[in-house]
Amino acid sequence: MKPGPAPDRPEDAVDELPAVAPQLRELRRRAGLTLEAAAARARLSPAHLSRLETGRRQPSLPLLLGLARTYGTTVSELLGETAAVADPIVRAGGPGAREADGWTYWQAGGAGRGMQALRVHVPHGRGPDELVRVHPGEEWLYVLQGRLRLHLGEAEHLLEPGDSAHFDSLTPHRIGAASPGGADLLFVHTLLQSSLAGLCLGGAATTTHHR
Repeated sequence: MKPGPAPDRPEDAVDELPAVAPQLRELRRRAGLTLEAAAARARLSPAHLSRLETGRRQPSLPLLLGLARTYGTTVSELLGETAAVADPIVRAGGPGAREADGWTYWQAGGAGRGMQALRVHVPHGRGPDELVRVHPGEEWLYVLQGRLRLHLGEAEHLLEPGDSAHFDSLTPHRIGAASPGGADLLFVHTLLQSSLAGLCLGGAATTTHHR
């Protein structure tokens, strides 16, 4: 008698991968995201993400990569592997430029740190409907070139090259370029485990409100 066919397996089940459910749940909580918000960022259904977090389904490698980007971490951390010692130097020819909704940014600090640093180009032309951001942490920025318009609460500030700002990120804030050629700035924030696209870089990222 021939054995029957093997039962169907989820298309993204991978036997070689260790259980990642505890790491997925912990990283989502550290990022301050609800199940629904994290699923939306990762382009998954909340039910699918819930099954991954409870170990009822194992993610494929492409799905792991997507979740790592969502939580601003690495696949190694998702798998519970020990991270190598970070290189303290970020060379000028290092990580390339990335773009989010017209904003261009370059990594200017090490990944996985409590303080995240970026070099940012803010394009001109964003209107008053630009998204207002509110989230835990602190932010510091320094204008390198062009003029920058910074809204903090009800106040509006115009920053010139050489000007800087340091503020609590729980203050409603938004940023725009006041120069036709845009503005370039150094940007540092202390929100651990934020993905780059989730920063205050235009309207591509989802705003998270914390009460």
